[in-house]
Amino acid sequence: MPPIVFHPAYEAELPADHRFPMGKYGRLAALLRERGLVPDGFVTPEPADAALLAGAHDPAYVAAVLALRVPPAIERAIGLPVTDSVVARSCASSGGTLCAARLALEHGLAGSTAGGSHHARRAGGGGFCVFNDVAVAALALRGAGRIRRALIVDLDVHQGDGTADCLAREPDLFTLSVHCERNYPTDKVPGDLDIGLPDGLGDADYLAVLEARLPPLIDGFSPDLIFYNAGVDPHAEDRLGRLNLTDGGLSARDRFVVGLARSRGIPLCAVIGGGYGKDVDAIAARHALVFEAMAEASP
Repeated sequence: MPPIVFHPAYEAELPADHRFPMGKYGRLAALLRERGLVPDGFVTPEPADAALLAGAHDPAYVAAVLALRVPPAIERAIGLPVTDSVVARSCASSGGTLCAARLALEHGLAGSTAGGSHHARRAGGGGFCVFNDVAVAALALRGAGRIRRALIVDLDVHQGDGTADCLAREPDLFTLSVHCERNYPTDKVPGDLDIGLPDGLGDADYLAVLEARLPPLIDGFSPDLIFYNAGVDPHAEDRLGRLNLTDGGLSARDRFVVGLARSRGIPLCAVIGGGYGKDVDAIAARHALVFEAMAEASP
């Protein structure tokens, strides 16, 4: 089984009436245990410290977050209260993605049960994202000489503006975002390749886009590592989605991406990205699909 990373801090404390479904992280971990996907237990990561986070973010912003002194405008943009619990979650999530990426380089496949905070830009957070875990991990691995090139395959329903911003000057860290065009954020930051989809797109048409665009991109770029943001908010029932994928469509998507990486011998690190609504069990079950896909693809 591919190693899976989890930290108890992934599930932060929020007000009971908050619209972010924080309970999905603990429920996802329980589901993965129930389904036998972590027979040896989860890998517990080391939370990211200020120096690691400053590799992708403005050091002044990192210091403000860690000191719980984020300007009100940025806290409003984040949409989460910047408390000790939320900051601990954000540091654990960034450390978790880096841990999972290192494990992917060693084992071929690995994932974290959090991550995909792709709206956090270099100088500030947004869209429920405080720190950009994938950008942090990609820059750290490249800086340590573990990789030369990485491909970020972002299939969350929202455009990966923050990742594009953090990696704008990094041609060897390529950002692909396949998203619903008429969705958040309104002020998109162009990435290396943005594919905006129309509202209401279903399984077959969505998969056709991936099948046409992703294989030639991977073959032409030849990354040393793929980061896969497997957001489940393209689902038809997602509260913030606007696309029309089913559970089966999400599963086929995940198997396709993981299968491409395996067929080309490229390590893949999966993070869970977005998934929104009141039915936490249903959302967690959708997030579990990418881990099932990796389990099926592992030797």
